[in-house]
Amino acid sequence: MDESKTEVDKKGQMQNMVLRFIAALGAAQTLPESCETADFYSELIRGLLKVRSISPGRVSCSFRVKRRIANAYNGLHGGAVAAIAERVATACARTLLSEEKPLFLGELSTSYLSSAPINAEVVADGSVVRSGRNLTVVSVEFRLKDYGKLAYTAHATFFNAVPSKL
Repeated sequence: MDESKTEVDKKGQMQNMVLRFIAALGAAQTLPESCETADFYSELIRGLLKVRSISPGRVSCSFRVKRRIANAYNGLHGGAVAAIAERVATACARTLLSEEKPLFLGELSTSYLSSAPINAEVVADGSVVRSGRNLTVVSVEFRLKDYGKLAYTAHATFFNAVPSKL
């Protein structure tokens, strides 16, 4: 019986440690009311990006890593990387597709190779890998501007046609 009680105590201690860790990251905090407005996500990301260049099949943007998009370890948050990749990839695909043509994000894969620290300037370069009648594939590379070091990569697959009804 003492062994099973010790196991239960260890599990309880482990659970408490995990809960304290999550609370220290701020997960228990409520969001400010300003974050509950319509289209807050788009405004947050759009406010960061500065367009460097646009040409058919290519879009280049830069942004500075701010505290509001950093994680608890003072690096660019993975969700922010994915959100920026989505925005840049969509803009890149739109350089080849008309506004009338529907565009649906089917897949977004992101690789986290290194971290971009707070106040680092990052360049996100998007380029169309393939664009066909029904599908457009875009690649986005995130590099630290000062060093040219590749920090993140993303690949987005867009469906260009309206999905058929089965």
